Amino acid sequence: MARIYIIEDNEAIREAVKGYLELNEHEVVQFGKIAKVLETIDAKKPDIIIIDVMLPDGSGFNLAKQIRKKSNVPFIFLTAKDQESDRITGFEIGADDYVVKPFSPRELVLRVEAILKRTIPSATGSNNLISKWILENDILEIDKNSHTIKENGKDIELTAAEWKIISYLSENSGIVLSREKLLGESLDYFYEGSERIIDTHIKNIRSKTKNQNWLKTVRGFGYKFEGKQEKL
Repeated sequence: MARIYIIEDNEAIREAVKGYLELNEHEVVQFGKIAKVLETIDAKKPDIIIIDVMLPDGSGFNLAKQIRKKSNVPFIFLTAKDQESDRITGFEIGADDYVVKPFSPRELVLRVEAILKRTIPSATGSNNLISKWILENDILEIDKNSHTIKENGKDIELTAAEWKIISYLSENSGIVLSREKLLGESLDYFYEGSERIIDTHIKNIRSKTKNQNWLKTVRGFGYKFEGKQEKL
């Protein structure tokens, strides 16, 4: 069971999403506006947040920026906007997903579950799911038990989508993967929209790693993982 916050001014949408999430035995906390969200997060951290972009007392984008300063909790933007620039903005802030209204509450719940699988560690993990990579003088450890990554022993705070992308690229080390393939196969569903979304995620990953060369751009084709795997 996960604790999920929904920040949405439309009560009908909130209740519909809440109902589906509670069927999956999740704890749901609702907000109709931004007020009190940050202090509630400080008091009781959620496992995932669903944020409407246009709220009566401010911007969901601005709220997400404030949340990201203090927490790496995954979040999904929920909005009527379907502009490519809005999607890019959302992912640049660090969103794990972007759902456009009108939408199916059931589909949203599936997306929530996909993110939770990548962010909540499994109780039955195995050390065989840890891989170690070397590039130049740097070491990257990818742990599929806890869905974490360390570079030179230091944790790298990635969103669920970013973790999935670098993990998938490492699984196919040395192979050039197109943006379309990364959209369709590294994530659990296909993002409707521009392939530039992958570029944004790659840019975010590089900004968080000391070595910028783990992910190589192959112009005109896509990306590939450059590390050499070391046997544990």
